[in-house]
Amino acid sequence: MRILGIDPGLAAVGWGLIVYPEGGPADVQWGAIKTPAGMAPPARLRQIHDGIAQVIEDLRPDAISVEELFFATNVKTAIVVAQARGVIILATSESGVDVAEYTPLQIKKAVTGRGKAGKAQVQKMVAHLLGLKEIPRPDHAADALAAALCHGHSIKMNRLTGVAR
Repeated sequence: MRILGIDPGLAAVGWGLIVYPEGGPADVQWGAIKTPAGMAPPARLRQIHDGIAQVIEDLRPDAISVEELFFATNVKTAIVVAQARGVIILATSESGVDVAEYTPLQIKKAVTGRGKAGKAQVQKMVAHLLGLKEIPRPDHAADALAAALCHGHSIKMNRLTGVAR
């Protein structure tokens, strides 16, 4: 199964594709869609939408996993990232590919075994689990690969327990 993970953001949207569970390092792809800070917000959102739509068209995933938002303090940042996440969800919805959403806690737990794992620990485990020699860069791409792994693990667990998803 080809799973595309997406880590939402306004300045950079990370994406990562894995083949789960039978894939290896040669099957892993990642990158980021970056928008310049000086660009008007509507243009940045359009660039994110179009970029995600192009990634989906190029990579043809079977499933998509998007990280949910979790912000405790900065409301302004939460709003702009939520807007970016909205256009990401729109682009994924337009593709017709099944989309799953996971909280950062769920993703960290699926990849490291600990929901409170640090960013560096998650990135190291992503590289280890995917057989990569180095941690994927930028950070947003590593986070997107973690989201894809989380979905793969979730599908596997659901099959083992008989839970439909």
